[in-house]
Amino acid sequence: MDKKILMDYIDACELVKETEYDISRMKKIEMVHGRVKGSDPEFPYQKKSFHVSGMTETYIDPENVKKEKNFLIERKQRAAKLKSDIEKWMNTIPSRMQRVIRMKYFEKKTWEQVADKMDKDSTGESIRKEFERFMRKK
Repeated sequence: MDKKILMDYIDACELVKETEYDISRMKKIEMVHGRVKGSDPEFPYQKKSFHVSGMTETYIDPENVKKEKNFLIERKQRAAKLKSDIEKWMNTIPSRMQRVIRMKYFEKKTWEQVADKMDKDSTGESIRKEFERFMRKK
C-alpha cells in the first residue's frame, strides 16, 4: 500500500456516492392519481367510485438507459471493491496507524492536528515521520 492508494480510497468513496446519484437521476418519479369503479364487498352491493394514487417510475431516455445504467453500476462496483480492499488492509495494520491514516487522509487534518489527537508528547513532524517509516515497511 502506498499514499496513492489512500487517496484512491477517498476518490472511490466519493465515486460511489456520485454514481448512486447519477443512477437515481436517470429515473423520473411521479405521483399519479385515478379513479376506479367497484362495489362494497358486503351485501347489499352498491356501486362506488374509488380514488387510487401511487408512484410511477419512467426513464428519461429509455433507449440508452439500460446501457448507461449498466455502465454506472459497473463503475460503482469497481469503486466499492477498491474501497473494500483498502478497508480490509486498514484492519490489518496497527491501530495507531489506522488512526493516523483516518485523520490525515480521510478527515484531511494537518499533521499538527493529527498529533494533537494522538497524544500530548507528539508533534506533527514526529507523526509524519512515523507514518513515512510505516509506509516504507509496507
